[in-house]
Amino acid sequence: MKSISLVLLLLLVQHVRAQDARDMTQAVHYIKLANTLRAVHKAQASIDLLKRALPITQRKSAYWEAVTNELLGLAYGDLNEQKQALPYLEKARSQYAQLKYVASGWAVNEVIRDIAGKNVYAGIQINASDIKVAIFKTKYESEFYDKDIQSTFDIANNNLFADASGTYRVGQDALRTCLDSIQHYNIPNERIFIVLGSEVREGLNRTPESARNLYTQLAQALPNGQIRIDTTVNPRREAELFTIGAIPRKVWPSTSALNIGENSTVGGYIDVDKSFSGLYVPVGVGTLMKQIEGRRSLSIDAFRREAPRLVKAVADTALTPQVRRLRSGLTQRSTVGIGGDVALAIVTYLHPDRANTAAIPILADDVERFKKLVMTDYRTLTRPSLDNVADPVARNRAEADISGLLARTNEKQLITGVLWLESIMRAYGDAGAAKRFVFIRDADISWVTGKFLETINYEYESTIAKGALYTR
Repeated sequence: MKSISLVLLLLLVQHVRAQDARDMTQAVHYIKLANTLRAVHKAQASIDLLKRALPITQRKSAYWEAVTNELLGLAYGDLNEQKQALPYLEKARSQYAQLKYVASGWAVNEVIRDIAGKNVYAGIQINASDIKVAIFKTKYESEFYDKDIQSTFDIANNNLFADASGTYRVGQDALRTCLDSIQHYNIPNERIFIVLGSEVREGLNRTPESARNLYTQLAQALPNGQIRIDTTVNPRREAELFTIGAIPRKVWPSTSALNIGENSTVGGYIDVDKSFSGLYVPVGVGTLMKQIEGRRSLSIDAFRREAPRLVKAVADTALTPQVRRLRSGLTQRSTVGIGGDVALAIVTYLHPDRANTAAIPILADDVERFKKLVMTDYRTLTRPSLDNVADPVARNRAEADISGLLARTNEKQLITGVLWLESIMRAYGDAGAAKRFVFIRDADISWVTGKFLETINYEYESTIAKGALYTR
């Protein structure tokens, strides 16, 4: 029955497209029929009808002319003929603006941005040990832009600091590799965000001459100076950007953020007035490991014995006061979105079947089970069976996560990390600050995504405040 109806519809189209619309009534009929044809994937037939309707709408109705131009642009878009689509859509956008149909103009503007590739961005995060790259495609939700991560990858950069010759060639080469990779996405320079990590910046601040050399030499890797590296990120600012990038704006009222890094633990929450309250503890997995071992190199058995005592002592002095300071705001937010390698390790090793899940709860039982395994059977923990992971995409992601974790973490790091996470959960619980911890996938690039989101949201809001459309 459906195929017969489609045949009849196409016969009707053959009849009506032989002539231009006689009047507005027939033009509207053509436009409505053309929209139906788009819905059944007959874009070319839709275009033929719309072009028959366009002459009369141009003479009789500015609104229906705008609608016709919009549908022509959409139909050409269906055929992946972007060059033909954009002029019609741009004209429709202009006509809606003149008619003061703001919602229609905004919607067409978003289609134009998408077709023109203006919704694709890249973020580069320069750390001491690697450079992380993320490709984003934006989408508009509830009066703000949200990120849709298309691709992420890391490039080793284990020698960011100057070599014996005083040059930063390794860092330059790694940055050039990132930029070369981004070129495949045809992303304009103005939509590439590069941020220098706060840990790198803080380390370089101790030697201003080295900092100047690094900035100068990294800048030489940039194309024609058209891209800038943001070197202003300090720990508090990193915490804010991480929160913006990791936590979807629609859940800001109920969710705070926390990232367990190598040398720091940062996070916080954003209030309804968009003010940020930050948590910054200059303690991470790496700093804790150094304190546990001191100037020694402990055996793994000695490390297991020493680690719980020292981690608890540090938590009591450095972490708990910070959590208590933010108790009021944290109490209002029952969920903590968490990032960092230890959180990734827990969900990867214990729940490999959830490799494609964006947000995964980490229960107290998960932490206890992970701690027991890492303390007693590290090899079994880090080589989980994937027999129950039926989805091939999830299996590939799980294999990649396991491989990455094995390459950059070891037994002592995971022992330290899970003890630190356990202390964090206890501190939040004692302060009545949280009931639920949730791992946020791709949180490792959240503070550079925060920079990107903050920038385009500001541009959008300031443009709209002027009564214009955001077309950048």
